[in-house]
Amino acid sequence: MKCIAEYHTHTKYSDGKSTMEENVLFARKIGLRKIGISDHGYMHKGFGVKYRDYPKMKDEIERLREKYQDIKIFLGVEANVLDDRGNIDVDDYIRNYVDYVMAGYHFGSMPPNMRGLKNHVRNFIKPLKPREMDYNTRALVNAMRDNQIFILTHPGDKGDVYIEEVAKMAEKTSTVLEINAHHDHLSKDQIDKIKHMDIKFAIGSDAHHHTHIGMTQSALSRAHSAGLSKKQIINVI
Repeated sequence: MKCIAEYHTHTKYSDGKSTMEENVLFARKIGLRKIGISDHGYMHKGFGVKYRDYPKMKDEIERLREKYQDIKIFLGVEANVLDDRGNIDVDDYIRNYVDYVMAGYHFGSMPPNMRGLKNHVRNFIKPLKPREMDYNTRALVNAMRDNQIFILTHPGDKGDVYIEEVAKMAEKTSTVLEINAHHDHLSKDQIDKIKHMDIKFAIGSDAHHHTHIGMTQSALSRAHSAGLSKKQIINVI
């Protein structure tokens, strides 16, 4: 398998170390056909995109598209799943500027209530009890149910989930599940539990520096060892 598109990359607009143009140039250098910029949603404490920056980011994307016409360039967002109701930090204003929405659970997100904050702490200290896994699972399931999400990023990474329940909603909503090379989720064990379902997967580097784009071997290895076919993964040949 060979990865031909990257949808999960970060830049200096959030917690990345490189510019949008550096990401694009490196993606061209390694032969990618598509590159997406997907910085953290604005409710990621300390690292999120500034709400006011979306018009500027879109303008920059348009300039890069004009300059580099040999690669498809997209503006996305990696939204934060904020609570077990499935709220994410994307609204109509943001959707007006981005080409796609990804979403994932992050410790840096800001829960809207004390219940969510307590769940943050329980996920951090581990081991998890069934009530925490129930909460985490509801959060991802409801996020997919109530929002148009292209890719659910690293499911179960910061807070473990019942992956079969997550996959059932992904199947209903045609949400793609990410095999993340920067984190170890989806894991081979998770993939084994859901690979028979009618769902799609994406390989993601989660690059925070332009030279990390294309560093997807660990994710590709997991996909291969779990027996996934190329047809099940949206960005490989």
